[in-house]
Amino acid sequence: MPSVFRQSEYNIMLQVQNLNVIFGHGADKNHAVKDVSFSVAKGESFGLVGESGSGKSTVLNCISGLLTNWHGSIDIENTAVQHKRHMSFYRKVQMVFQDPYASLHPRHTIDRTLKEPIAIHKIGDANRRVEKVLREVGLGPQFRFRYPHQLSGGQRQRVAVARALILEPEIILLDEPTSALDVSIQAEVLNLLQDIRQERNLTYVLVSHDLAVVSHMCDTISVMNHGETVEIINRNQLQTGELKENYTRQLLVASKGYNRSAIDQFEDF
Repeated sequence: MPSVFRQSEYNIMLQVQNLNVIFGHGADKNHAVKDVSFSVAKGESFGLVGESGSGKSTVLNCISGLLTNWHGSIDIENTAVQHKRHMSFYRKVQMVFQDPYASLHPRHTIDRTLKEPIAIHKIGDANRRVEKVLREVGLGPQFRFRYPHQLSGGQRQRVAVARALILEPEIILLDEPTSALDVSIQAEVLNLLQDIRQERNLTYVLVSHDLAVVSHMCDTISVMNHGETVEIINRNQLQTGELKENYTRQLLVASKGYNRSAIDQFEDF
């Protein structure tokens, strides 16, 4: 079991301990997440990286409340999170999904999409909040009454980020936020997310299979395979290649592009 990254107790925003998720029963049982533990300091950007099926998005869905059949513990600022969440949880924790084409209602204007969480949480001052957050994500109020089909992929993802920010949360969960975008647009969205984190002192948990994205965005990275934590590393280790586990080294090689001679030497983990 790899060592679990720890910050001083008062500084921990999110802590996950011994998280387990099992789908199905009997011969069809899939132990999707196995004793995963990590902690994230306030204002830190933490990455979960691994191949498809490694369990990283399942972990994110447990934290967000989209999955409830988990065992273990999830704490936000030293307060245990229950399986059924109180509405106040969503004022503190918001999520940006992978596909901006699927996550926005096609028949709702951007104005309606952004005002919906304001109405649900009854916080008022909707028009000012919408204009402010649209400016913050680099769009501006002229986008308020457009529909998703009138926006580019990058603009749609900026709206998705705006929707996550509108309630002024402290934790943002990012599920492969740029993987559905053109390469030319990915850097713009990542830089926007970096700027917003610094301005608002937000805590990020980012799921990605792209080590270049994780290296750019995250201070600390948990490498996952088959539902388990392989090792927890920092950005410097990833950038210098000072890694302990062969699986992580192999993942790093694979992220650099197709190399037939390297692939022929890959192991199955």
